[in-house]
Amino acid sequence: MPDVRRAVRETVSGLPRTFWWLWTSTLVNRLGGFVVTFLALYLTRDQGYSATYAGLVASLYGLGGAFGAVVGGVLTDRVGRRSTMLLAQIAAAAATAALAYVHGQAAIATVALVIGLASSASRPAVQAMMADVVPAADRVRAFSLNYWAINIGFAVSSAAAGLIASQGYYWLFLGDALMTLLCALVIYAKVPESMPGHEPAASGPPPADVAGTKESRVGLGVVLRDRRFMAFVALTFLLGTVTQQGSTTLSVHMGRQGFTASEYGLVIGLNGLLIVLLQLPLTRLVERRSVAALLTAGTLLMGWGFGLTAFAGTVAFYAFTVAVWTIGEILHAPASMSLVADLAPSHARGRYQGMYSLSWPAASFAGPLLGGVALDRWGGGVVWGACAVVGTVAGAGYWLLLRERGARAEPVDAAPPAPARIPEPTADC
Repeated sequence: MPDVRRAVRETVSGLPRTFWWLWTSTLVNRLGGFVVTFLALYLTRDQGYSATYAGLVASLYGLGGAFGAVVGGVLTDRVGRRSTMLLAQIAAAAATAALAYVHGQAAIATVALVIGLASSASRPAVQAMMADVVPAADRVRAFSLNYWAINIGFAVSSAAAGLIASQGYYWLFLGDALMTLLCALVIYAKVPESMPGHEPAASGPPPADVAGTKESRVGLGVVLRDRRFMAFVALTFLLGTVTQQGSTTLSVHMGRQGFTASEYGLVIGLNGLLIVLLQLPLTRLVERRSVAALLTAGTLLMGWGFGLTAFAGTVAFYAFTVAVWTIGEILHAPASMSLVADLAPSHARGRYQGMYSLSWPAASFAGPLLGGVALDRWGGGVVWGACAVVGTVAGAGYWLLLRERGARAEPVDAAPPAPARIPEPTADC
């Protein structure tokens, strides 16, 4: 027991107060993260739409998220991290509440697009703020803790949502909206602005900025010309098309096999539960491994874990497949987020984080649409086999791209780094 207590103390100690308020806001928000996980099941089983339409709606959510990631990244560097988070979270809460009342294919699809845009717009801001306040040496640990909070909330909300859905999906949408508002309230009350050049105590206009310097005028073109970083984003997009099947195609596939919403909720909730239990010990176990090794191993486990779904026919076997790809996720997520924080110059963190964040909503657009169409036309065997192939390709790509970079990386083709300043940080509401 003393060893366990020491390990926990070493894992959570030494991080700044702002990080822990961001961590709290993330946990609050994820405790109400019902809609995305159960949207496909709501559309197919409750509303009677096809898997193809459910995939289209999920894809529009991803398309909105793609725009939101870029817009949120730009706003993060221009108007500030805190303001961007508040605006995005309030908009996301309003759109999610609206989903409880809208009917008709066009209306549902439109609202899903808006939810995706607003939800993704806050992510670059949260991640940039964490890179502002957490020292570089502590980033992998901080990202692991934040990812841990995300999955505590996900595990609880997934299991609870299955039960709530049996009483009506209306309550899922309103509950999600309420928790998003509470997340915004925590940010408003407890989290100060961290953007370089911002002086919280000063009155009047902000300093010549950051806005007036050559470094602050970094545009998206600089990020796009960073070829190695963009290759990393492309590989992350490929992996994202695989992981998206867990919250869309998997639920429809299990529904067609006769499993209930509660059974699906328990199976997918295992993902969050295992991350809660294993994220911190596994991070300590592999913390000296290179980024290339962690990303490659994690990606292969995710691809092959989804591939095993082709053989599942019981709740227990579905749970086993989730366990396999969850271990891959535990290895991949903190390593990838830490790599992005290392690559991004401090004056362009929002844009770099926005472009990285773009890979996930873009995958949310392509993955569910392709999965839904493939499931309707060719069946689950093709879907899950394709996941294994794509995961293998992405894993090989990470290895080839990063094997010579070691555990840390420096920006490539990027603007010059900003002058040394106070310790640096990342999150996800």
